[in-house]
Amino acid sequence: MIRALILFLCALGLASPALAQSRDPILVPDISEHEIVLRQGFTGADLLLFGAILDSAGGRAQGEYDVVVVLKGPSEQVRLREKERWLGMMWVNAESTDFRSVPSYYALASSRPIQEIVDERTALIFELGLDYLQLSPSGSIDPEEQARFSAGLVDLRERQGLYAEYEEGVRVSEGVLYRARLPIPSNVIAGRYVAETFAITDGEVVTSATSEVQVYKEGFERRVEDAANDNSLLYGLFAVGLSVLMGWAAGRLFALI
Repeated sequence: MIRALILFLCALGLASPALAQSRDPILVPDISEHEIVLRQGFTGADLLLFGAILDSAGGRAQGEYDVVVVLKGPSEQVRLREKERWLGMMWVNAESTDFRSVPSYYALASSRPIQEIVDERTALIFELGLDYLQLSPSGSIDPEEQARFSAGLVDLRERQGLYAEYEEGVRVSEGVLYRARLPIPSNVIAGRYVAETFAITDGEVVTSATSEVQVYKEGFERRVEDAANDNSLLYGLFAVGLSVLMGWAAGRLFALI
C-alpha cells in the first residue's frame, strides 16, 4: 500500500511539469515569401509575417499576449571608421573599430513599444530593439568608445534602410491571430534571413518560434558574384581594366565632340 502511494506521488510529480508546460501558448508562424530573388532592377519587397497564438489543444490560448517579430539578415564583419576635419578643409579617416558579428539587416515590429512590454534586461537577452543589439566589437575597447561606435553603426544602417524598428507594427486580432509587414530594401545581401516571433506576457517571454527566408541571386548577377568569389584576383584586374577602358573611351568621345 505504501509502495503504491509512493509510486503515485512520483508519477504526479513527473506529470506536474508537463501539465504546467501544456498551459504555455504555442506560436504557429508563417511568412508570405520564403524565397526572395535579387535580380537586376530589384527595388525591394514587402514581407508579411503572420501566424496564430494557440494552446496545446489547438484552440485559443488563455490570457493576453504582446507579440514581437524580429527579422535578421546574415551576420558579417564590419570595420567602422570615424571621419574628422583636417585643417578645417577636408574630411579624413580617424579612429576605427572592427565588429566581429553584425546583422546585415535588422527589423523589429511589436504590438506596443518595447519599453512597455519588457524590461531592459529581457530586451538585452533577446536583442529586442536597436538599442539592445549586441554588436561584438573586436579586441579591447573603452566602454564609452564602444557605445559611440555602436550608436554610429546603428545610425548608419538606419540611414541605409537596413535597420528599422516599428512600434505598434504588429496587429493582434481576437487575441489569436497576428500579422506584421516588414520592408526588404534593394540593398540587402544574399543569405539566410531568420524571422523570430516572441509571445510575451507580464514582461516575460513565454514562447518563441522561428521561420526562414532565403535571399539569393540568380542569372547574370549570380555569375558575377561567383566569379568575384572564385577568382578574386582576376575579377579585380578585370574591373580595373574595364574602368580604365571606359575612362579612355569617354575621353576620346568628348575629344571628338
